[in-house]
Amino acid sequence: MRKRALVTGASSGLGLEFADLLAAQGVDLVLAARRREPMEELAADLRARYGVDVVVLPIDLAAPGAAVRLKETLDASSTHIDILVNNAGYGLHGEFLDTPVERTADMIQLNVTALTELSYVFGQDMAARGSGKILLVASLLAYQPVPGFAAYAATKSYVLSFGEALHDELRERGVVVTTLCPGHTETGFDAAADAPVSPMLRRMTMKPRPVAEAGLDALSRGKASVIAGFMNKLVAFSNRLTPRASQRASMRKVLGP
Repeated sequence: MRKRALVTGASSGLGLEFADLLAAQGVDLVLAARRREPMEELAADLRARYGVDVVVLPIDLAAPGAAVRLKETLDASSTHIDILVNNAGYGLHGEFLDTPVERTADMIQLNVTALTELSYVFGQDMAARGSGKILLVASLLAYQPVPGFAAYAATKSYVLSFGEALHDELRERGVVVTTLCPGHTETGFDAAADAPVSPMLRRMTMKPRPVAEAGLDALSRGKASVIAGFMNKLVAFSNRLTPRASQRASMRKVLGP
């Protein structure tokens, strides 16, 4: 039987690349994000090029209970998910006290709570079947505290820690959990976060395709986590050798004001 993957945040950025790469492997898809139109365009393109079945489900995953409603919708049509790509998320740039706390709470709801609930409801089915794969998208910022992205970086630290723990918990039940940590990538992240891009950060920027490829390759090989890009691996490794105060100062310099 053909596999089916659920890709969240599938209307832009890495979500597009995950969907395209999976469709190229003959994997049927469920695309979930807030905006219907770009997902419908993507779905039509993937059907035409790869002959896969694509279901489009517009949903605001930041809304409380959205993950459970999404699962119920798929259960109603007997649609089983073999691969969950937990990609939906966004960032907020700026001083914590200068950002409305409602926006921060909304980000935490999507980046942490929805991701956790999706992993739970679909992970239960996978564990019961004895097979399945879950890819969580964290960030290079998960490896250190980041002034200017304080809450966002903290959400991604949660994702990395959560994902690596789940990797060990679920592998004996036939479920592979891998966490992808991208560095700065050419997506709509900066515009959505209202974040500047420093010259140093621009030089470290990756295209989204190789980032998505790194994540899916690590998932296929059963790795607990992967950092996309050699320079980003060096940054994470250097954090083991430097004091946390130095890490914070470095991130301010790299990310700009």
